[in-house]
Amino acid sequence: MADYSLTLDDSEIARYRLMADIAERRERELWTAAGVAPGARIADVGCGPGAISVRLADIAAPDGAVWAVDRDGDALAVAAALAERSGVPVHTATGSADATALAEGTFDVVMLRHVLAHNGGREQAIVDHLAELARPGGGTVYLVDVDATGFRLRGAPAAYDEMFERYRELHRRLGNDLGVGTRLDELLTAAGLDVIAYEGHINVMTPPPGMRGPAWAARDSLLAEGLVTPDDIARWDTAFKQIEATAQAMTGLRFFGNTYIAIGRRT
Repeated sequence: MADYSLTLDDSEIARYRLMADIAERRERELWTAAGVAPGARIADVGCGPGAISVRLADIAAPDGAVWAVDRDGDALAVAAALAERSGVPVHTATGSADATALAEGTFDVVMLRHVLAHNGGREQAIVDHLAELARPGGGTVYLVDVDATGFRLRGAPAAYDEMFERYRELHRRLGNDLGVGTRLDELLTAAGLDVIAYEGHINVMTPPPGMRGPAWAARDSLLAEGLVTPDDIARWDTAFKQIEATAQAMTGLRFFGNTYIAIGRRT
């Protein structure tokens, strides 16, 4: 499986938490339909820094809990600390999306968010594994992913388009499908699940200062692949700082991102 490509710094953690805020507002009814409820056993696979895990655990408490799995130790440490501060039942464990080591057939909801686009060639194996974790007779697999080919940042410096094109090339080299959100239903069906919901939406948001998106967070991977130079990164940093220094310019920024959600039920 591909190496984790995003640098987990403070701005990236803030981006995850902002995404979690948006997700809860937009998806709460879908969470309920999937089985996120008091007493539920929930697996949050590819949990990252745990922003969603904590929200799910708050709903499942006190009799339910969340098992948060990620293969990045730094992300898990952030998730564990956030759960402890929040006082909610989250159990963290190291594992990959297609080999979580969680107990099969025991979860009411198995959630995977924004992981498939980073694991080209392994998408079906991952969803097949998640389907095995869901309990027979009604357990669900809840998938969220993107069509990043349609991402836009209106009002961004010219450096943004250059940066994002290098990011797309990184994923092409890794064999990843940045449009995987458009086939989530197919992956669930192939895993033997009944698709009970499949929808998409466009997030429109004004990014706060310091938040530059996944292409910026992947700069170390871009360097490692020889797709950029340190001078490129310094030039992009300067361009963003010039915009971030002006509050009026920041209000002109708008991010547009296509996101898809699909729920499959195990019979």
